Amino acid sequence: MRISARGLNRATLARQLLLRREALGVGDAVRRVFAVQAQHPASPYVALWNRITDFDPADLDAAFTGRTLVKATLLRITLHVVHADDHPAVHTAMRPSLRAARLGDRRFTVSGLSVEDADAVVPELLEFTARPRTAAEVETWLAARLGVPPKGVWWALRTFAPLLHAPTGSPWSFGARPSYVTADVRPEGTPDERLPALVRRYLEAFGPASVVDVAQFALVQRSRVREAVQALSGTLRRLEGPDGEELFDVPGAPLPPADAPAPPRLMAMWDSTLLAHADRVRVVPPEYRKLVTRSNGDVLPTLLVDGYVAGVWRPVGGGIEATAFRPLPDEVWQGLAAEARALVAFLADREPLVYRRYDRWWSDLPAADVRVLPGG
Repeated sequence: MRISARGLNRATLARQLLLRREALGVGDAVRRVFAVQAQHPASPYVALWNRITDFDPADLDAAFTGRTLVKATLLRITLHVVHADDHPAVHTAMRPSLRAARLGDRRFTVSGLSVEDADAVVPELLEFTARPRTAAEVETWLAARLGVPPKGVWWALRTFAPLLHAPTGSPWSFGARPSYVTADVRPEGTPDERLPALVRRYLEAFGPASVVDVAQFALVQRSRVREAVQALSGTLRRLEGPDGEELFDVPGAPLPPADAPAPPRLMAMWDSTLLAHADRVRVVPPEYRKLVTRSNGDVLPTLLVDGYVAGVWRPVGGGIEATAFRPLPDEVWQGLAAEARALVAFLADREPLVYRRYDRWWSDLPAADVRVLPGG
């Protein structure tokens, strides 16, 4: 079966709950979308607001407190929220990438410790973090335990050891100074044994996709992904992409018509939908990629119009400032205005000017149609 570029777009939107909001609990929603980028504490909340009917942020607070959902360094060596049931397998599958990203870096090696030294301290670290500990507490403990400057060592350990971010309070459960707590470390087999589970979950949430897509999203070696796909070969569907590339998918996963309507959305910073594929043209037009993904990797909050990025947004006094990179029809602006009113109401009790620390990126945007969509 051959699938068009627009068909791939609609498949991804359907699986990411972006063709329509659905009446789901936060745990079920995160299971559906697999991994929610959480580099900014507010982003999981804005992401789920875009996806769940009548989303109540208190439900996400409770899920974090009760560890139904967990936040940890995982895919692409950055922070994601996943369902607690997914975390052990995903962490195990990612372990080689997490270790390689840190233990060969000068910030760790300058300590004089070996890889074996780092591994040896992990069991004791997990005992120490059986209850939430701040970074300062862990560094003090490491300095006493190892007798070396702790910052680089802790920078490495907090990435690859099975640790979670512990909730620290309002407005978004996690603040700028995180605390850490030991994760559930049930035996989950070897990384290569667990990688097929990660690949399958990725395809359920972002497929159809290629080996390169999975490797890019997770930051896992392509050779490992190919072996995982081979292990799943009897349970996967093969498709042909718009350029003839081989794509894989989970049988029965949604493949809506290419002309399925896609409502406008005000997407969170770093929304995983924008980052899930090696060729981001599935959702981000090539001419806009550098406008929304900035030089240091910041991915701005975007306007999604007809399923594709069409601009960016930020909160301002009294509403949402929407910057459209291309002319938009009146009915689209009306839809964005309705979303803006709902988003302003959603943010009011949490952080009305969320993401405003990133305003510097607006200074070099090209001439565009800029409108303030009122919140009242």
